[in-house]
Order: sequence, then structure tokens, then C-alpha cells
Amino acid sequence: MNEPGFMRRACVAASTALLFLSAGCATVDTAPEANTPAANTFEAAPARNWRGGAMVAAANPLAVDAGLKVLGAGGSAVDAAIAIQAVLGLVEPQSSGIGGGAFLLHYDAATGDVVAYDGREVAPVGASSTMFLDESGKPLSFPAAIQSGRSVGVPGVVAMLELAHREHGRLAWAQPWQAAIELAERGFAVSPRMREIAQMAERFTTLAPDARRYLTTDGKTILPVGHVLRNTDYAATLRQIATQGARAFYSGPIAQSIIAAVAQAPRPGTLSLADLASYRAVKHEPVCRPYRIYEVCGMTPPSSGGIAVLSVLGILANFDMAANDSNTPQGWHLLIEAQRLAYADRDKYVGDDRFVHVPVDGLLDTNYLQSRAALISRSRAMATVSAGTPPGAPPSGADHTGPSTGTSHFVVVDARGNVVSMTTTVESLFGSQRMASGFFLNNQLTDFSFRAVDDAGVAIANAPAPGKKPRSSMSPTLVFKDGQFLLGVGSPGGNSIIGYVSKTLVGVLDWGLTPDAAIELPNVVARGPVLVEESRFDAPLLEQLKSLGHTFRPGRGAEGSGLHAIMVRPDGTLEGGADSRREGEARALDTAGP
Repeated sequence: MNEPGFMRRACVAASTALLFLSAGCATVDTAPEANTPAANTFEAAPARNWRGGAMVAAANPLAVDAGLKVLGAGGSAVDAAIAIQAVLGLVEPQSSGIGGGAFLLHYDAATGDVVAYDGREVAPVGASSTMFLDESGKPLSFPAAIQSGRSVGVPGVVAMLELAHREHGRLAWAQPWQAAIELAERGFAVSPRMREIAQMAERFTTLAPDARRYLTTDGKTILPVGHVLRNTDYAATLRQIATQGARAFYSGPIAQSIIAAVAQAPRPGTLSLADLASYRAVKHEPVCRPYRIYEVCGMTPPSSGGIAVLSVLGILANFDMAANDSNTPQGWHLLIEAQRLAYADRDKYVGDDRFVHVPVDGLLDTNYLQSRAALISRSRAMATVSAGTPPGAPPSGADHTGPSTGTSHFVVVDARGNVVSMTTTVESLFGSQRMASGFFLNNQLTDFSFRAVDDAGVAIANAPAPGKKPRSSMSPTLVFKDGQFLLGVGSPGGNSIIGYVSKTLVGVLDWGLTPDAAIELPNVVARGPVLVEESRFDAPLLEQLKSLGHTFRPGRGAEGSGLHAIMVRPDGTLEGGADSRREGEARALDTAGP
């Protein structure tokens, strides 16, 4: 008799499945063991009589094409995820790629198992708590830190995909990479968004030399929309990974090109071949908690996304959100206040739990969240918000890192009912803007706090350290009802992701909206100044919120979502949603076309 899914996962989590990427290379994890939260009581069930078909929701039509082609060939959701990521790294390099990292949630329709795969970047052994300080001991400007070699962590997405494929792939490892290889060789048309983001990067930081060579026609003019861009170096890199496995990325010529790019001025990094060779992808039990009649599962640390999204929902569980829908100021007021409280706790307590104690159970404790909800007035916005003291909380300093915009999210459901919800990133616009073997390298280490202690001298949970993973806000999410998969959702957007995803979950689960309608609701992000997408808000409703004491700041932090979702309708068929703020789409396999 099979064990229940989460009992099996508890055993997996206890032994922590690791992927060793250098043949014959012993690896030693010098970081302390992650502190493990109490076991989830939720157990998803195997899919019953799956008839939903297959679907992909992703940020670019070419990536959707690649994923559907793999699904049409009998591939699994993980096989399709490989194809989607490989193409996104080519056609949407401003957001993600094999030079970055990712988190992936997987639901196994045959067993009911829900597993979290961690492909987050890791700081090199040569990293230090002062790596983002200048010669006078002051924090570097964010643009200077981004383009430094110090910003590049060991990329994790290739290792993570290989680990997930070993357990859930149905096609040969090489097959899902082929679409991206062919597309890179024949070329693709530069999209409006790729051009727009290249122009934005030029204004924000002035393009670094590698980015300038790749993204301009003459070293000055950004590639026009429709320009056919070929990347034979990327094709060659993918071909090596496809034929040799992930070890081709973490050793040999590709690894050497990564090290050479990181070692360039300004501010060369310390990343070494040994750092690359010892990288390991990790499998965790996800963090799952009930929300009304649903169970919601998200990522564990070093991502703060799962904890923060569940905190928002846990606070809102104390209010009748169905009676306060998206047309009421009260519904938005409660959502904003819950976000403010969850972000305050997230900022103070969450980091890489191999290095700092993260009180996951305390932060999500029902009584604690009730006490946080009790701080919310129905008639007036809170004047100030600070972190609470959840059970098991250690002293730790708050920190405020810069926004991340180089991220993408996609959801895949295959013909057997297996599901992938994956958020993937290079952190900023085109990452560090340094290229190696045809792909951009991340600047993920700028997700660390630039300081090790706060103004009061208290250690900051997200301070840099050798071998440490920077805190993330990525929030790939799976929702279940009666043990059955209901909804997969996630978004890019840096620390705003938590606001985007929590809004969409409330829209679907409380306000009864379709995924598309929930995604298209105006965004509000209540971390520090409340960012609001004014162009999508009904003006009288916004004025009513202001009369409750809310002050809003328009800005791109509210507009930068790229939400993608797939939901099972009551009749068992699939319905997708793709954020109109970007170029993606949701498409079912039977409507894929040629």
C-alpha cells in the first residue's frame, strides 16, 4: 500500500534529495541545515478521472508554442517546462534564462505528491558581508551593484530542471531543448516588450558592454521591433546541455566562460569553477496552509513568497471577503492592510533558513494571524505598520533591498493532470548585463541586503554570506479543493510579486472571478508606500480608499506584473489567464495550431 503523499514527502524532506553536478566531485555543504517547519497536515489526492486536457500559460507565444509541442509529443509538465524556459531565455532574456535561478512547484497527478524544487542562485565561497559596500564603507548604488561581477550568483535553473526531469520527465532529456536550439539558429523577431525593456535598461543603468553589443545595431541604436536576432552561441550552449546533461553547464567550456565574464571589471566577482561544480539543486516539501475551503501551497525559504502570500490569506481569513468584493472600497482596504502586515513580517524574519532561523510556523500560526488581523480597522488605514513577534521569532533586523524586474512565470498542465507552477529569474533587466556563451548572467546577489546590520546594530536576516542564497519573493502557487488541483498561479515583479499573487488569489477564491478577470484587476502593492495601478482603478473607488486614510504612490512597482494562471473549471476543463501587461498567452493543446 502506498503511503499518503505528504508522508512520502516528509521522508524525502528528511533526507533532502540533492543533485551532484560534477562527476566524481565530492561536495560538502558547509552551511547549517535548514530549520524545518512542522509537517504540513494537508495531503493532495491523485487526480480523479482527469479530463481537463493540457494547457500552457507563459510570457511569450513562442515559449507557449514550444511547451505545447512537447505536450503534444506526449511529454510531461516538466518536459514542457524545460522547453518553455529554454525559449524564454532566448526571446525574453530581460526576465529569465539559464544564467539565472528558479523555484518550481510540481503536482503529481498519479500520486498526489506536491513537491517544491529549489534552483535559487548561491553566493560564491568568496562572498562577504561587505561585498556591496564601496571603499568608504557605504552601500553601492543599485545600478553599480547590478553591473558588478559581485552580483552574479551560481545559476541554478539548469540543475533544478534536471533534478525535476529525473523524477517527472517522460521524454528523453535532449528532446525539450530542440525548439530553442532551432529558434536560436534561425532567429526570432524582437518583440515590442524586449525592445521596451532594453530602452528602459539603457535609461536606468546605461547598458553594460555585453548587453550593448547584443541589444543594439551599431553600439547605440536599440534593436527595432521585428529585427531578426540570431544567437548561435546560445544554440551551441543548449546543444551541449541537451547532449551532456547539466554537468556541461557547471564544468568545462561553458563554466569557464561564466567565470571569465564575472571576472571582468568593474568590481570583478569571486565566482570560481569550484563554486559552479559544487552547485546542487534541492527538493523541499512546500509550505501549505488552509484558506477557507481550499489548501494553498507555496515555496519555502529562501523564498519569502510562499510565507508572505499565506500570511496575507491567513489575515484575510478573519474577514468576509466574499461580502466585500472588488467593487467595494472595504474589500480593497482589507487586502491592502493585510499586505502591509505580511510584508512587515516578511522583511524582518525571512532569509536563507540554512543561515538564519525563520519562524515559518510562528508566522503562519492561526492565533498569531488573528492577532495581526485584529490590528486592522474597518474604518481607517493603520497609521504605521511594524513587524509582529510570532511564536519562535528570533531578533533580526529589517532590510529593504531594491526591486527586481527580471523575472517570468509560467504554468503547465499536461494531459495526465500533472502541474508545474514555475517562477524563473535573472533578477534585474537582463540580469547583470554580462553574457557568457550566448546567455545573460544573473545579478541575483543584489537581492541580499547591502548591509549586514541595521541602524540599531541588529543582524539582518538577509545579509550576504558565503554559500548563502539571497531572499526571494518568487511565489509559484498551487491551490487545491477537496484534495484536487484547482489553480496554479504566479508572477514576476520582484518584491511586488507577493502583492500581485495575493490579489489574484483573492480575486479567484473570494470574489469568484475567472483567472483572466482576477489577473486584470488593478494591482496594489502595500510594502512601504502603497503602490497603486491608478489607470485600472475606478476613480470614485480610489477616492473612497483615500478617505479611509490610504495614501497611494503611482509607479511601475504596481504595473510590472506578468501573472499567468491555469484553473480547473467546475466541469473539469481548463481555463487559463495571461497578464495583458506583458506579451504572454494561455493556450490549450487542442488549439495550438501548427
